[in-house]
Amino acid sequence: MDWLDLKSWKRQGHSSVLALSLDGGRLEGIVLRRINGSLKALQSFSETLSLDPLTADPELVGREIRNHLDAAGVRERHCVVCVPLKWALVVHVELPKLPEADVASFLHIEAERGFPCDIATLRLAASRWQAPSGKRYATLIGIPENHLALLERALQGARLKAVSFSLGISALQPPDAGSADGVLALAIGEDNIDLQITCGGGVSALRALEGALEIEGTRKLLHSDIVAREARITLGQLPSELRETVRSVRIFGSADLAGELADEIGAPLAAMGLAVELVAAYSPGEFGVELPAGATGSRAFSLGARYLTRQGAPFEFLPPKIAPWQKLATRYSSSRLRMAGATAGAVTLLVAGLFLIQQWQLTRLRSRWRAMSQKVEELDGLQQQIRQYRPWFDRSFPSLSVLRELTMEFPEDGVVSAKTVEIRDANTVTCSGTARDNAVLLRTLTQLRAASGVTGLKVDQIRGKSPMQFTFDFQWGKGGGNAN
Repeated sequence: MDWLDLKSWKRQGHSSVLALSLDGGRLEGIVLRRINGSLKALQSFSETLSLDPLTADPELVGREIRNHLDAAGVRERHCVVCVPLKWALVVHVELPKLPEADVASFLHIEAERGFPCDIATLRLAASRWQAPSGKRYATLIGIPENHLALLERALQGARLKAVSFSLGISALQPPDAGSADGVLALAIGEDNIDLQITCGGGVSALRALEGALEIEGTRKLLHSDIVAREARITLGQLPSELRETVRSVRIFGSADLAGELADEIGAPLAAMGLAVELVAAYSPGEFGVELPAGATGSRAFSLGARYLTRQGAPFEFLPPKIAPWQKLATRYSSSRLRMAGATAGAVTLLVAGLFLIQQWQLTRLRSRWRAMSQKVEELDGLQQQIRQYRPWFDRSFPSLSVLRELTMEFPEDGVVSAKTVEIRDANTVTCSGTARDNAVLLRTLTQLRAASGVTGLKVDQIRGKSPMQFTFDFQWGKGGGNAN
């Protein structure tokens, strides 16, 4: 629950805004742009909605609003909206002497006691005011969250982005903390009249007067006696010391109805010491900027002008925007999940730390490589030249190595002798010769098989007995000479 100060307003960077006023089935709008020290009215429209935003499908309502905007040539996306006062529930409380830090908790308790529904279903705001004797009071206003959510969905369907929801009559007549005189404001709407009393620096009363305005065909019938009676009742509900500070009545609305109301209630209210004023236009210094020529007092224009001039609105009912991670944190806030989240966070930090260490090592190695890369390139060039101009022959002498191995393994007494040795492809060796008998030949072959570098030895041919002729071959595996 947000208890908004009267002068607070979230600063926005928009230089233009579409101001809308929803009153009964009537939707009024005006596009305002701030240019240096002046406000310009770009487009305006006033249309009757065939669909109720609270009961119809928001998508259909949004499509109808979009059609009206397109017909008026409106392209502005950001909008401020005056919501109907009849949506609001109002509670008045007296503030005891409390530290400022405890006021919000006190108002929360009073809201739970005063409103006829669960305050979790309401979007709440407060206005605080003070009597001449020093007593402090607060007016609590609650609007159902469901109403605001449906309206926001309808605006989204119209491709609009709401930046403020507020009350039109409070934008027309905001409280003046610097004035000791109170004001009773009456705003004539489409099917009712809004009543507001500002005194003591805040909004002390808010009411939507049902039955004060009736529609017969195309005519509106004004019941001034009901307005005068409800004004007297509302003033009578104020503390006497505050009631005496209310000196004037300001009437906003169309010229004909406002003039009629001013004429008919002027005498009854004058008997109560109240001066009736018909507000047809804004005062020169109303918003601190130059206003468009012919600007008349309207809810939409007032809220849009206060938004662009950063003057603030007394009440803000736009639902807060909650980030997805905040929704998850609120939904899954058990201690076990918090512990799991903390563990996951620790693991993430550890992994990130390891990656940082790896990145540091890679950076250090790249730095070392940059320092030696030029020398390495020079050495590679020299190596290429060495390979190009080295001898073409093999320095390992494979043929001589084969002959040496055969000589080492053949008996020295000549009982086994070789006649021919053929070496093919430097590794396939075929040997033929004579042996005294089979026993000495087998012994020689066994020794040769065990020699280093000899593989795949097999006997191809044996003829005779004593002496006997043989032929065998094997693979020679030693090497390592020049690759050229």
